[in-house]
Amino acid sequence: MGAGVMKKHGGAARRRRGGKGKHAVMAEINVTPMVDVMLVLLIIFMVAAPMMTVGVPLELPKTAAKAVPTEQEEPLAVSLELDGTVSLMNSDVPEEELVDRLRAIAAERDSTKVYLRADGGIEYARVVQVMGALNAGGFNDIILVTDPGGPSLTGNAAAGN
Repeated sequence: MGAGVMKKHGGAARRRRGGKGKHAVMAEINVTPMVDVMLVLLIIFMVAAPMMTVGVPLELPKTAAKAVPTEQEEPLAVSLELDGTVSLMNSDVPEEELVDRLRAIAAERDSTKVYLRADGGIEYARVVQVMGALNAGGFNDIILVTDPGGPSLTGNAAAGN
């Protein structure tokens, strides 16, 4: 099974066809190397896919809220770090440019959904200021990202409630 060499017998027949020599190339495709490469690529993507999340490290607050269903379009994520830095996806954005950039992004997107990731140590007033900027930028559906397993109002720690 592979591109190999086939021996031909009979010298007279060879001379009549133009003298190609003793050997002719077989026309079979060897798929084993292709399968090996595809498996390696599959493993690489399986390992790399979980690392493709928004890369701003934050200490998110824990809540008992359920997870939001996934969408077709890549979600827009805004992160608010403890030192007050605002990040749009993975890049830091100066506060005076945030609304303008959000308007430009909103003009290109179908969804007005945005995920707001704020460090748990940030004051509520600062989070609300960023939410106001998101609203002014054209994003009305603001989802606050939290870590699961935190306390609920019933006093029980959420275990998938």
